[in-house]
Amino acid sequence: MTAVATAARTASAAPPRRARLRRLFGRSSVNVVLVLIALFWLVPTVGLLVTSFRPAQDYFSSGWWHAITTPLSLTVMNYEAIFKGGGIPDALLTTALITVSATVLVVVIASLAAYAMVFLNWRGRDWVFVVIVALMVVPLQMALIPVAELYKNVRLFGTLPGVVLYHVAFGLPFAIFLMRNFYTGIPKDLLEAARIDGANEWMMFRRIVLPLGKPALASLAIFEFLWVWNDLLVSLVFLANNPHVPITVAIFSQLRQFGANIDLISTASFISMIIPLAVFFAFQRYFVRGVLAGAVK
Repeated sequence: MTAVATAARTASAAPPRRARLRRLFGRSSVNVVLVLIALFWLVPTVGLLVTSFRPAQDYFSSGWWHAITTPLSLTVMNYEAIFKGGGIPDALLTTALITVSATVLVVVIASLAAYAMVFLNWRGRDWVFVVIVALMVVPLQMALIPVAELYKNVRLFGTLPGVVLYHVAFGLPFAIFLMRNFYTGIPKDLLEAARIDGANEWMMFRRIVLPLGKPALASLAIFEFLWVWNDLLVSLVFLANNPHVPITVAIFSQLRQFGANIDLISTASFISMIIPLAVFFAFQRYFVRGVLAGAVK
């Protein structure tokens, strides 16, 4: 009887063990695949980083991976040349001015608009939201020529404020949509209690809604920062005759002399890429929560 019971317990314990082993190896294989995909995805970034430290003459003599075996050939002269000259630092400053201004304006305006659409009752609110959603499908390129004509009439063509306003106009539909979806998850009882205590709309927005909306605000700031920082087309159209251009236009202008300026192009490209990455990692803990805003009720 004891032998039968022992055999029964062994037979019942075997399937869970096999199931645990299958889960373990299954997760391990998935993790290995994900690591390989991540490494493959990082190859261009690593290549750009290594190339930015290589002398220009080495670029045409061997591939960037040869520098890994000969690290003494790497140099910081490319970065010294960039920051000693006036072109790239001035372009970085121009890019920062455009990007930060557009991001701040979009975040502030979208937050106020979303608050009005969620917590204030006014006629036509739902129709305004429908129009905002419809504007999200309008391509940015479609308005370049009409807005350029308008800017010429109001003397904004070729100016930095004109570029900032263009980015703000096309960034607001998605921004309001995102913030509105997040704000709908905030209990209205909190605001009703604040009204009973004598708080006005501005106090409720600043002290209740904004602190609770930090994840969505951070995600929106990341999205807008990346979109504006990496923009080439808008700046290329509206800042054609302006001596102060963003980093994307400055790099694009160097492509005409690609053979002579490969060291400048690779170094400036890596600098242009590392700054938005730093911004992303600074706010990454809010990113997923903000992206999923309003998805779960």
